[in-house]
Amino acid sequence: MRSIFFDLLSLSGDHGSLKEKTCLTYKLKVDLAGTKAPGRFQTPLNVKKIAVILWVGYSCSFVGFSQPEKGQIDWANTPHSKPHYQPEYTFDSPIDPGRWLDEKPGLHVSFATTDRLFFRTEVPDIKETSDWQETGWRGERLNTLLLFWSPDSLSQLRIIKRDLISAKGHILSKKNIRLNLVRYVLSNYPFNARNVTCDVSPYKNAYLMPDRFEEFSQFELPGRTVRPVWLSIDIPANTEAGIYQGSIDVECENFKAVLHLKIKVQNQILPSPHEWKYRLDLWQNPWVIAWQNHVKPWSEEHKVLLRQHLKLYASAGGKFITTYAVHSPWADNSFRIEEAMIEWIKRKNGTWKFDFDIFDQYIQLAMEVGIDKAITIYTPVPWGNRFRYLDEKTGNYIYEVWNPGSVEFNSPWTAFLNELQSHLKKKGWFEKTYLGINENTLEQTLAAIKVIKAHPAKWRITYAGNWHPELDSLLNDYCFLYGNEPTVDIVKERSRRGFTSTYYICCNPPKPNDFVFSPPAEGRWLSWYAAAHGYNGFLRWAYDAWPEDPARDARHELWPAGDCFLVYPGGNSCTRFEKLREGIVDYEKIRILRGRASGSKDKKVINLITELNRQLDSLVAEHDFNTEKITADVHSGRRIVEELSERLAP
Repeated sequence: MRSIFFDLLSLSGDHGSLKEKTCLTYKLKVDLAGTKAPGRFQTPLNVKKIAVILWVGYSCSFVGFSQPEKGQIDWANTPHSKPHYQPEYTFDSPIDPGRWLDEKPGLHVSFATTDRLFFRTEVPDIKETSDWQETGWRGERLNTLLLFWSPDSLSQLRIIKRDLISAKGHILSKKNIRLNLVRYVLSNYPFNARNVTCDVSPYKNAYLMPDRFEEFSQFELPGRTVRPVWLSIDIPANTEAGIYQGSIDVECENFKAVLHLKIKVQNQILPSPHEWKYRLDLWQNPWVIAWQNHVKPWSEEHKVLLRQHLKLYASAGGKFITTYAVHSPWADNSFRIEEAMIEWIKRKNGTWKFDFDIFDQYIQLAMEVGIDKAITIYTPVPWGNRFRYLDEKTGNYIYEVWNPGSVEFNSPWTAFLNELQSHLKKKGWFEKTYLGINENTLEQTLAAIKVIKAHPAKWRITYAGNWHPELDSLLNDYCFLYGNEPTVDIVKERSRRGFTSTYYICCNPPKPNDFVFSPPAEGRWLSWYAAAHGYNGFLRWAYDAWPEDPARDARHELWPAGDCFLVYPGGNSCTRFEKLREGIVDYEKIRILRGRASGSKDKKVINLITELNRQLDSLVAEHDFNTEKITADVHSGRRIVEELSERLAP
């Protein structure tokens, strides 16, 4: 008896897409007499049935093995879409799932510190408390975390705010209380990683970290999960000093909790962010706002979105407006590159003209929301010395390499500086403008500065990079990479000469930093370090250089998650941005209190200032960055500031 094998190709109705309806192969062994033989398809077959099988196989072969169609994409390269949008990814799992079995049924809610992270599927290792006490100045923002978790799925959780009232009947209105869900985003490094590089992450896994804020009216809590909620109280500047107490109610189906708040308002006033002296410089990329929202760059729709976006920067005391004189200064390595705000046009006769339209629009818009202290124009030295200009003769964009100091560089840059000076003075912006150079070699930087200094105008120059003594007297503003800095005494000497000094972090060092996987306490520590080293402020690339899907995925192909942005689309803040802001407020309070204490003869005040200075000195010498230690250091410093605030109160 002869047997033959057939490949039965069958379209299955159980699969959802055409690709998933690919013909499934079943191996059959049948004999020509129609008796069944062992196999995955156990149906007796006769000759007619064999004919049907052959027809199905032939027909189905067109699905699996047909010629490519126009526009066809290989299935291996096709993105897999989902039927519904997810506000955050939820594919993590607990390290110790058994701990959920020990949790009491129902809702758990507690105040928790903002100095650490709590993970979505891990039972929080905290002592539950329904009481929160904090001290602050008039004009200050106070933050805490509400932590929700449950072994059961709970629906429609909501928080009901109430006024806080002092013993004298003064009211701290509930309107000043703001609540935000903390959403989880993807990281390419695990929490508190130390082996961070300015390159592709060595980790093959992804990690969920709580960071992005999202407004809400109510929310769901899936079983065996955690949800942080960020609570902020803005104390109005006209609030009477005193102790304010109140509560908030937490409700959901079958559960209710009451949480108690006690706020001590000290008789000190924090100036508005616009008046802060701290020089916060977060580099901006306004084109990313248009791209993210699918609107035409520099349209009215774009500018409405930009205003909302920049208000968040202004609320943290942002001082610098980031502008670009050249196209894509950072080697095209942003997901959405920074474009030129000033169009360079080479006329048919070989002379130059410049279009400042976008430049003017952006500066004016930023100033309208309160960012008006400094303008930085990047850069005489773009990476690769690559410059783009529009050739009037051909209508084409031309890319050329102009090495600083060369004839090719000197001629157009001299023409540009002439035109730029005239334009800035006409606008009244010259005195607050800096020409910015970033992380270039000493040789390139000196060559560019030589051309700038040869120009009749007294240009201000800022540079971000390693400490070079050769640059010290040439730079009005010097921003040092953390770990490659001058001594405290050199920074003080620069201040005496009327120069400003700041520092920055980027994809390095691993610590301290404000990646999405960094301990939040480090974000606040950064400005305590600025105060300790005598710096005028802090710089960070970048405010908003978003990757592809920033609302859910903070990863970048090259850099640690969160390195290239500090805020989220829609003008939404996050844990990292608020912790940075907390540190800036601490810096301002230290500055104000030192000024008030300078003429005091109160021994208690003198002793507290001495203690504060000793505490700050210890931060300059910090190298280990043990999370518990630096958290304790900041809290010790805050305790001294609170005592000084009481002693120096009007």
